[in-house]
Amino acid sequence: MKITFALTAALAALVTLPSWAAETATVPKAIKDKGFIAAGIMPNYPPMDFKDPATNQLTGVDYDLGMEIGKRLGVEVKWQETAFEQMVSGLVTQRLDIVLSGMTDTPERQKTVDFVDYFRTGPQYYVLDSRSDVKEAMDLCGKRVGTSRRTTFPVEIAKWSAANCEANGKPAIVVVGTEGSADARAQLRQARLDAAVQGSETLPYIQGQEPGAYRVIGEPIAVQLTGLGVAKTNHELSAAIIATLDGMIADGTYQNILKKWGLEKGGLEKATLNKGI
Repeated sequence: MKITFALTAALAALVTLPSWAAETATVPKAIKDKGFIAAGIMPNYPPMDFKDPATNQLTGVDYDLGMEIGKRLGVEVKWQETAFEQMVSGLVTQRLDIVLSGMTDTPERQKTVDFVDYFRTGPQYYVLDSRSDVKEAMDLCGKRVGTSRRTTFPVEIAKWSAANCEANGKPAIVVVGTEGSADARAQLRQARLDAAVQGSETLPYIQGQEPGAYRVIGEPIAVQLTGLGVAKTNHELSAAIIATLDGMIADGTYQNILKKWGLEKGGLEKATLNKGI
């Protein structure tokens, strides 16, 4: 069954948080004592996380949200550039207090850390605009489709292929793991890939940076929630962030940040906890 973004938003609005998550925005004593929140980020996923080419300074949706959260909690946010593979372990070992870097909330990751969900997205196919042979998603059956191997997207492509290509007697999509979205685009230009997949939130930005180069195919093939990671032992911090985000949603600050980056469609009506599926 196809689940629309609107339906997902409506369901999210009905979520009941655990009692500890309904607390007020109180900063944990350990963070008050050290005076800052250590936030993991990998700035290679615009417009969620990247560095301004003109200044080499961090910017993007996650940076803006993180700085506003820190401001409202009354503590500094110290950003630590962290390899994506090390982010979860950084929370577990308490080297990081939060991860705010476009990370998808999944049941597997929830076994280790908690996620304060703050954005809705989904993997989406795109091709070079010159590929006249690919007009719809079904045209990708049997073709090579690349995406970052560090994400959940390879699994989502395989699931979509099984339900749409193979189920209709067509050859399966050949899923190719890449080193990231930039690598996938490079392989597209080199004709090593027929198509690629990125989060739907990144494609308008990429198309704006390279006008006329890429064409989006169809709708997102899955609905996913992006979450701010927090150690499972740090309920007080999760509760404070949920309360703060809900305050930002209520006064419009959250929506203004998304609008700045052209991502209003991905906004949630309230912060949720561990609702990625």
